[in-house]
Amino acid sequence: MNVPRWLLRIFWLEDRIVSGLTGGRMVLPNGSGGAIRTLFLRTVGRKSGRGRRTGLFYVEEGPNLAVVASKAGEDEDPAWWLNLQARPDAEVDVGREVRAIHARWATPEESDRVYARFEEALPQYADYRQRTTRQIPVVILEPR
Repeated sequence: MNVPRWLLRIFWLEDRIVSGLTGGRMVLPNGSGGAIRTLFLRTVGRKSGRGRRTGLFYVEEGPNLAVVASKAGEDEDPAWWLNLQARPDAEVDVGREVRAIHARWATPEESDRVYARFEEALPQYADYRQRTTRQIPVVILEPR
């Protein structure tokens, strides 16, 4: 299932507003009563050289942050992950704080543990794995 780009843009615009007002804490609409945090990843386009800002859900993994390059289960990797592979040093906005990070692909052990946490917080992450034949990368954002 391809999610229309315009719909994703509306969602992330709304999330930027909510994230700015709540310091990055967003209440899930699935009735779980839980909450998941969002960050905004700042990358440089690998082709354009332009700055990009992408909203992503994350979990804390010790001193690191972890995100998932799911692209809602589509068959290609999201552009932000391709940009990070080309230039792994980037920045993230976490709440009202800007952090310098270095991105890397998670080890298999980290990947299993982190992906399970995403599935627990947002059950649709289990569906994403079923929709695609690609391995969905778990990305570790280490402080630099």
